Amino acid sequence: MTDSDVEEETDPDDAGAYVAELRAKREEKDEFFGSHPQSPIPPGEREAFDGLSYFDPDPAYRVEATLEVHDDPEPVPMETTAGNEVRYVRVVTFSFDLDDGNHELHGYRQRPDDDEEPIFVPFRDKTTGQETYRGGRYLEFHPEGAVGNSDTAVLDFNLAYTPFCAFSEAFECPLPPEENWVETAVPAGERDR
Repeated sequence: MTDSDVEEETDPDDAGAYVAELRAKREEKDEFFGSHPQSPIPPGEREAFDGLSYFDPDPAYRVEATLEVHDDPEPVPMETTAGNEVRYVRVVTFSFDLDDGNHELHGYRQRPDDDEEPIFVPFRDKTTGQETYRGGRYLEFHPEGAVGNSDTAVLDFNLAYTPFCAFSEAFECPLPPEENWVETAVPAGERDR
């Protein structure tokens, strides 16, 4: 079960249920990180691991975004933490209001025609390198089928997560391109440990 399942299982208008479900998913993730063989926490550090650090859940950081679908997706090269480059294509732009301003984030796929592949939304914000991982954080958007222009979707920054490369150099992670640098602080989701 992924973090995005939180919004699928709870009534978005029931803040108490949403927060309880989010906290339960965070506990589940902490257990995985602390004990699972596929955890990004190095084996020698798992016994001392006492959980990830999170911002308090805040429904204000569940924002409704308008979608602009890119019919002819442009390739976007992304540097990785290992100094390599990976290629994604920009498939959708999310436009949303946050902190009295309008912002945009782009969503990417490696296979643009694969509606089963989640849309990858890497981003940096004013907390990056201060309160959150210096390489940025990620969101995943799981649309039900194809998306169209003017459709709306919820971007839930409470589900923003730190990439595995923050925990171990064994992982190589894409860095958010400059077009996905948000000019405001987003104190939601995972914090730097």
